[in-house]
Amino acid sequence: MHLNHRLWPSLAGLIFALFSASTVADETCRIAFDMGSSGIRAGASNSDVTTRAEIDYLSPLWAGRGLAETLPPTLAALHDLPEKGAFSATCAQVGGGFSAWRLALQQDVTGLAEMLAGIQAASGVAVLVIPPLQEGAYGYFGARQLLGEKLNTSHVLDIGGGSLQVAGERSSYGEALGQKIWQRSLCQEIRNAESTPCNLQPLTGEELAIARNLLQEKLDGISFALPEPVTMTAISRPVSRGVLPAVRRLAGAAAQPNQFPPNQLQRSAISTAIQQIAVLSREETATLLGSPSAYVAYLLSDMLLVEGLLLATGGETLQVTELDLTNLPGLLNDDQAFAWGRRYDCYLQRLQTIGLAAYGSEPATCP
Repeated sequence: MHLNHRLWPSLAGLIFALFSASTVADETCRIAFDMGSSGIRAGASNSDVTTRAEIDYLSPLWAGRGLAETLPPTLAALHDLPEKGAFSATCAQVGGGFSAWRLALQQDVTGLAEMLAGIQAASGVAVLVIPPLQEGAYGYFGARQLLGEKLNTSHVLDIGGGSLQVAGERSSYGEALGQKIWQRSLCQEIRNAESTPCNLQPLTGEELAIARNLLQEKLDGISFALPEPVTMTAISRPVSRGVLPAVRRLAGAAAQPNQFPPNQLQRSAISTAIQQIAVLSREETATLLGSPSAYVAYLLSDMLLVEGLLLATGGETLQVTELDLTNLPGLLNDDQAFAWGRRYDCYLQRLQTIGLAAYGSEPATCP
């Protein structure tokens, strides 16, 4: 869906209220916006503060409405978040659009380019659509910064709402298969349902096999992308606050002392847990785990996703730690992204001709 130009008059008041006349960007400092499927996070190169705004980008895309309705809250966030963080208004600013923005690009290249041009004209922020492998590189960079020598696996596993990345120093794999998108695929395939979360449980043995086969198909390219031996540290809440405590609780009294080291998951234990809860309703699962029903809405699909990733990478063990990880450190250190911010008209032209590859092309070759 193309951006409806009739929106612009109605947005004019908002735009002029939010943004004053543009100033020359100060290249000695940077502001970055991490624009994911659920909102925007902002940070600056000369500040330790991170500010956040919740915006649902996936729902309108899934409904076929494009992103036009998210324009007002997006513009508001691009204005408000630096103010909340007390970032300097003169710093160079770049936004990174991730899974939802990649989906918008697939749905309507021209419409998205028009919207991005409008965002830049109104806010001064050049928003780039970031390829999955580059997002993976940001993830590993941020995890290495936070964990240092405590990161003792070759890759980090980051499961977001719209995408997942298995990111390493030398190789990465990214797929539009985050928590919400993966469960939506299961809802469509098994329950013929479009809403997410849907009620997947209980699953028959045949349905469980369908789910695992579907995931195997979707992860088909992972062995090519990650040819070397892979060990993983999961860093996101679907694992640290969902799969890990549930598997340990389901193991219960059957576990021997020290059988499950802290912050570690065995693939065999995950598979056993899947068999235990697949035959239960969501309510029965919640009762078994002593948790609210809403807590377990994504649990079974998350377990299947983690099990499938371990199978696809040949892993038996998954390390788990929770990080407040964003793409901000990677974006703030990305000279390529800020170079495109200075040649944004050229970037938008290339976005419409070569799509995601526009980011990796060379800004210096622009006219």
